[in-house]
Amino acid sequence: MADARDEILARIGRAARRRSVPVPRDYDTDRTATDPVGLLRERVEDYRAVVHRVTDDGLPGAITACLTARDTTTMVVPADLPERLRVPGVRWLRDDPPLPLSEVDSVDGVLTGCAVAIADTGTIVLDAGAAQGRRLLTLVPDYHLCVVRADQIEVSVPQALRRLDPVRPLTFVSGPSATSDIELDRVEGVHGPRTLEVLLVEP
Repeated sequence: MADARDEILARIGRAARRRSVPVPRDYDTDRTATDPVGLLRERVEDYRAVVHRVTDDGLPGAITACLTARDTTTMVVPADLPERLRVPGVRWLRDDPPLPLSEVDSVDGVLTGCAVAIADTGTIVLDAGAAQGRRLLTLVPDYHLCVVRADQIEVSVPQALRRLDPVRPLTFVSGPSATSDIELDRVEGVHGPRTLEVLLVEP
């Protein structure tokens, strides 16, 4: 036993003394796509999320339609979400001052914006910035309605990372929360919203 331990520790010591090898950082940051919005929609839908393409003028109406279809009565929103997006017919709870967990857990869903979206992977990134609120808001409710604007879409992961501050609390969302057990039975809503609905806003 001692011989094996000594050998392992010796290998670790030799590895620590080796000269570090430069890591290539020539990531592809110039990717393009003919229709980034369409690509993002396709990839997000692959994750069983619901996606709608809308105009900015039609955004409030699209929010109303989404919430009406779900018989939604209460939604939580970040304190800085634009007033025009808090459409009539729903009780809106502003997270200001921060709501207790029990109250956030009792609502039908949450409406937020995002920091950036990645077309290649169908991923929406939240960083607790403008119109996003704190992380708890998007992890506790069962339904997340997320507004993604066309100018927030990047084609690749490296391109998206250039727009993000690594010290902020980043949450990468690729479809509804889901997991599988050893028999590959899919269960949704375990670690976050069971339903993700995305409004892709084009000019």
